[in-house]
Amino acid sequence: RRLVKMIRLACGVLCSLLLLVPIEGFKSFAVPGARVVNSHCCKLGALGSGDLRCSRPGRSTRVSALSLSSAVSNPEGAESLETSINQALSLLVKAAETKQEDSEAVCDALESLEQNMRKKCKQDSEELQTARQVLNNLDGQWRLIFTTGTKETQKRFGRKVNYFPLKAMQSFDVKNGLITNGIYFGDTAVLKFFGDFEFNLKSRKLEFDFDKISVLGLEINLPKGKAAEIGSASGLGSSNNMDLIKQSRKPFFNWISADAEIATARGGGGGLALWKRVV
Repeated sequence: RRLVKMIRLACGVLCSLLLLVPIEGFKSFAVPGARVVNSHCCKLGALGSGDLRCSRPGRSTRVSALSLSSAVSNPEGAESLETSINQALSLLVKAAETKQEDSEAVCDALESLEQNMRKKCKQDSEELQTARQVLNNLDGQWRLIFTTGTKETQKRFGRKVNYFPLKAMQSFDVKNGLITNGIYFGDTAVLKFFGDFEFNLKSRKLEFDFDKISVLGLEINLPKGKAAEIGSASGLGSSNNMDLIKQSRKPFFNWISADAEIATARGGGGGLALWKRVV
């Protein structure tokens, strides 16, 4: 309870300084993650029929998520698909750079990209080339730019959350399966979570768990499932994460795309999000 109060206080102060909406608006962010510790979850291994864990990929040269698999058998259909993906990504890149694009247009672009990337991944389902590119490209640091909010948040406010008002940063160490997530005021981390992740290449689902939290620089180790409980109680996370923990499942993201400029995903709470690459 004391830790939850500290988190609420830290975020409450930050929100007051920035004259933001109520703390519940953070729910779409909380699912993302935090820096990670102690993980070798990228070892090659079967997770299910046709599913693989990431095979400890090296830091390969980043390639665009737009490149099509050589296995595509319909050139005309492939060209049309690539055009649709390019159009959505073009708008999303502009939105990430300027934060001036119409919110509804950004939502439409995210939904279009999600649908078309799903089609693209089905076309190279055996080679999993697109999924591997998304995973490799995730390596680095990202800033959350836009989020529709979880379905829970949308229902509460009667609208979609859009351009994220805080400096929310997320980083991935793909080789070691580590993820860091934090809210910053300037260059100072107000709140950070630390954990590890696994990536399912077939579904592009990234499951994560946290074992450490830092509040204004004070680090505290967390028992299994505690991060989801804190997130739900403080308003930083979706209550859906608590339901997943009770079912012995982990919070997750279904990644849509990741390239040299932006990344997109749908969170376990149902919200869509757009990140801009920092590093």
